[in-house]
Amino acid sequence: MATSETIDHHTLTRLVEAGAVRGATVIGQPGGWGVVIQYGTTERAIAAKRGPVRVWRRFETLANYLKDMGLHRYQVDAANYTAESLTDSTPKRPDASERMKRAHDAAAYDEWFRGRVQASRDDPRPSIPNDQVKADFAKRREALRAHAAK
Repeated sequence: MATSETIDHHTLTRLVEAGAVRGATVIGQPGGWGVVIQYGTTERAIAAKRGPVRVWRRFETLANYLKDMGLHRYQVDAANYTAESLTDSTPKRPDASERMKRAHDAAAYDEWFRGRVQASRDDPRPSIPNDQVKADFAKRREALRAHAAK
């Protein structure tokens, strides 16, 4: 896709809402799919958040994106599409698996912890005043010290 001018997601959303989009062309390229949007007399590729042109690796993901945007009809040009090119040049992230595992573990712990706190809040037993708890533990400590001194 040799277009230097792009359009961002927010602008595309506004153009679709205004009914200004005349069409879209999905263009296959090495490693994925890009989209060129036609509005007025202008054609612009959809931009990535970081980078010039957004590329979808899976056509199904792109189709869902366009459908969610309200673009149900578009042309497809698969002449230059090759699946392996982008995946071969994409840097691998061996740490991603471990990072995701830690994130899932942290989310599971957070859910468990919040459940325990909520269960404590929902406990129907009356609360014990802090001064009484301190006094009870002071008595226990003294009993343990006396027992250890024997």
